[in-house]
Amino acid sequence: MTSGAKKRRVLSIWHGMMVSRPSFRDRVRARRTNIERQVQATRAQFEATNERIVAKTGRNLLGAIVIGLTLGSLMVVSLVVVKQLFMAFAGVVIAFTAIELVEALRHAGRSVPRVPTFVSGLAVVPAAYYFNGEGIWVVTLLGVLVVAVWRLAAEIPVSGRRARGDLLRDLGAGTLIQVYVILLASFSVLLVAQPDGQWWTLAFLVLVMLVDTGAYVSGLSFGRHLMAPRISPKKTWEGFAGAAAVGLLGGVLLAIFMLREPWWVGLIFGAIIVVTATIGDLAESMIKRDLGVKDMSSWLPGHGGLLDRLDSILPSAAATYAMYLIFHGS
Repeated sequence: MTSGAKKRRVLSIWHGMMVSRPSFRDRVRARRTNIERQVQATRAQFEATNERIVAKTGRNLLGAIVIGLTLGSLMVVSLVVVKQLFMAFAGVVIAFTAIELVEALRHAGRSVPRVPTFVSGLAVVPAAYYFNGEGIWVVTLLGVLVVAVWRLAAEIPVSGRRARGDLLRDLGAGTLIQVYVILLASFSVLLVAQPDGQWWTLAFLVLVMLVDTGAYVSGLSFGRHLMAPRISPKKTWEGFAGAAAVGLLGGVLLAIFMLREPWWVGLIFGAIIVVTATIGDLAESMIKRDLGVKDMSSWLPGHGGLLDRLDSILPSAAATYAMYLIFHGS
């Protein structure tokens, strides 16, 4: 073969390789198409998982995660940076939670005044922070009294007055909000006002979150035996067992590393929060069942309403304040 033929053969082979080899642009396009295909598959898998979770629990997973992280971040910053920030944060949450329950009760036929309830929710925060226990009891009693007088005054000009039984139920509904929401929530502010109280508040809030998560995951994965089917059709004993396991472990770790308390205090702490969080959840479920609603509102996507997030926190705040006085306040 002559040198010219060899050269032509080499050029032919090189040309064939260049023609068969994909260009840089083609490789980038193929890589992008592959990534898009993987993203779509992952998204479809997440949506399918989320649909199964929504079908079983009635909650949107993505919305719940975003809202939970946002509220959790605000809480941590307000507690750790400046205590007074928590007071403002708590005032907004307590007042609007009270109004949320007012609206749910009014939708169910109860007539509860909005204005004095909202004012009482705001007033209890500075009362708890600056005047300790005496302040919250004064505001609660005044709140019950003012709401009752407001409701009775609204009845006077009405020509077709409500039956006495309905009026008494309205007064009872107003008192329920003052005690169940405003008084119990104020114990978290009262706790923050104490020396090192912000760490106890942060610890019990983290522990409630762990207990709720443990119950959620365990109930979703293994839930078979219903705990209280007439009150909460989705709460199971398997979920309670998961909550107890996570709560006890979390209580020990938080007691040792955050509260500087012995490990056995953490066991007590965890056990108490497991019980109070469960009671709070069941109590709110009972109220919603009586009102005939699934969620208190739709203010928090994936969570329902504010009270749907605070149900486990309300009794836990009072229990944690008592624990603080016993183990740290002396």
